[in-house]
Amino acid sequence: MSIDVGRGHPTAGPGRGPLEIDARRLLDATPECLVVAATDGRVVYANERVRDLSGFGLNELIDHPVDELVIADVTLSDATASIIEGLCRRKDGTEVPVEIHVGEVEGSEGRYLVVTLRDVSAVQALEASRFQTAAKYEALVEGIPAITYIDPVDENEFSIYVSPQVHDMLGIKQEQWLSDHYAWRKHVHPDDVDKAWADYVEAYTNRESLTHEYRMVHEDGHVIWVSDQAFIVRNENGEPWLIQGVIFDITERKNAEEQVAFLAYHDKLTGLPNRVLFEEMLEASLARARRHELAVGVLYLDLDNFKLVNDSLGHHAGDALLRQLAERLRGCTRETDLVARQGGDEFLLLLADLERGPSATTEIDAEVVAAESVAVRVREALQRPFDLDGTLFYATGSVGISLFPRDGTDPTTLMMNADAAMYQAKRTGPGSYVVFTRGDEDRVGKLSFTTRLRRAVEHEDWVLHFQPVVDLRSGKVTGAEALVRWHEPNGGLVPPGEFIPLAEELGLIEAIGDWVMGDLVRQQAEWQSQGIELTVGFNLSPRELWSTRLPERVLGKLKRGGVDPTTVVVEITESTAMADPDRTQRILSEMHAWGLKLAIDDFGTGYSSLSRLKHLPVDILKIDRSFVSRVDEDIDNANMVRAMIDLAQNLGMTPLAEGIETQREVEFLVENGCPLGQGFYLGRPMPASEIPRFLATR
Repeated sequence: MSIDVGRGHPTAGPGRGPLEIDARRLLDATPECLVVAATDGRVVYANERVRDLSGFGLNELIDHPVDELVIADVTLSDATASIIEGLCRRKDGTEVPVEIHVGEVEGSEGRYLVVTLRDVSAVQALEASRFQTAAKYEALVEGIPAITYIDPVDENEFSIYVSPQVHDMLGIKQEQWLSDHYAWRKHVHPDDVDKAWADYVEAYTNRESLTHEYRMVHEDGHVIWVSDQAFIVRNENGEPWLIQGVIFDITERKNAEEQVAFLAYHDKLTGLPNRVLFEEMLEASLARARRHELAVGVLYLDLDNFKLVNDSLGHHAGDALLRQLAERLRGCTRETDLVARQGGDEFLLLLADLERGPSATTEIDAEVVAAESVAVRVREALQRPFDLDGTLFYATGSVGISLFPRDGTDPTTLMMNADAAMYQAKRTGPGSYVVFTRGDEDRVGKLSFTTRLRRAVEHEDWVLHFQPVVDLRSGKVTGAEALVRWHEPNGGLVPPGEFIPLAEELGLIEAIGDWVMGDLVRQQAEWQSQGIELTVGFNLSPRELWSTRLPERVLGKLKRGGVDPTTVVVEITESTAMADPDRTQRILSEMHAWGLKLAIDDFGTGYSSLSRLKHLPVDILKIDRSFVSRVDEDIDNANMVRAMIDLAQNLGMTPLAEGIETQREVEFLVENGCPLGQGFYLGRPMPASEIPRFLATR
């Protein structure tokens, strides 16, 4: 069959039979745009699809130059038998992207170009949309500080996708990771890989999302902690198909957590075990000694002249002395013994698994000989001067010794008797050591101090000083903490650290606390009458916290004094809160329900259970000064303080930094989101009469 292009009528060729077809109907039915042009470039035929695409009428298209209708980078006659990209220029002047196929056909009047056009605007729009979506996805995925990945559930198949951050985090290039079946397994810490993979298997078996933590190893060998958050993608049959997830580097957080856990059982300044760990190890040593009929020694060391260092050279020098002393004490004991810091300038030494009974060379028991030999080594270690920033300082220490089973059979008794012997050694002379004997516990000095303390309680020889609490960002004073002082008849002021522990032991603390609450209420009412709006805080000791009907007594005093409970902060130490957490929670909840604000004091120095802490109705978390000191210089302190600030905020508490001594410490705390602070730099404790003048200067 041949077609007369000019007329558009088909005719049956020789031997073709009687079939007659309308050529225009046939060509208009094709889904492609079809244009036929003569050798001079004039359009001699266009089907209906061309009209729809171009907007020209069919009559307008006839004799229309084809190169004005179809625009391409090459001449159409040179592009036969190929597919090129170009544009179709519409009647209204707009252009439509098209795919062009050019062919040739022989007609009755010579050679013709047959041009088919396919509108690809929708395809290009889809491709542009896909590109934009991919660009947005890459910008999102590759912009976060984490590895994003898509893996098959079959560990033996190649990873499908991993973001470029894999190089930053693990030192391996993206293409290397994707070309290695076992890249993930090779970079998981050997001790963690089986557990991590088992977590994945359990997650896709149980159709659950997964968040787990494990260690990975960088190409250079250093270890990082990661949090891997993944979910399972299922196929159309509901079967596990892919694992898609994000891996975050949590090394800094883990280090902070490990530091917090370490400090629960260790002293931050010296790195030595603290009293909590000492008592646990002492209990274990006693159990072992009972089974094997051995002895255990407890040595209690207290420096004789430590206060002189702090007063004359400053706290930094005192800290340096304690660190150096800790190192020397380690050298005085066996590897199986334990050296701990009790607090302040007091240290404890645990001598475990000592031989018990008469010595082979002397009439003195073997355990006494062993303990005394350690005490002698301690005294010799103290004979060398301490270098405190160029100043040579000679220190002496008094040592008290108690032994199991002769001086006690439980940790409390042994430590108490070692303490008693230490005080006896102090009376003997600087640098002495004393083995406990009955009667040491009745120390003359302590008896005299006790008599004076009882007289002070009877006469109410107390005075309150107030230390300002400051908004660190604005510098505004928002509150004040009440600190009790013992006003002795000779005019001297005794700080609370020197008499509160004994008052607790003697049962006098409730009387002192009752006076403090009464005077605080009186002072708050007086300030409010003067237009001074401050929150005032006071400390509760453990004995006070657990005294009968404490909430009623506190609220009664506030009501009688006309003081709003919401302007009062009740503070308890971290160790007090954790001593009996259930009981503490009941009491604090009752006080909180009446509007009193609650604060945990000295946070970081005790041993808090975070699961317990989050349930306490606490408003303020006070970060201990030992962490705040030099926080702008000490990386460990900085990490700890950041972790504590985050912890407080995550638990809905307001962090407050104690012991601030420099402007740089203030700036660090502000930058890291700590709103409140107190310390000598912001304001020393002062009599109530000085507070109005202090406020006027802010």
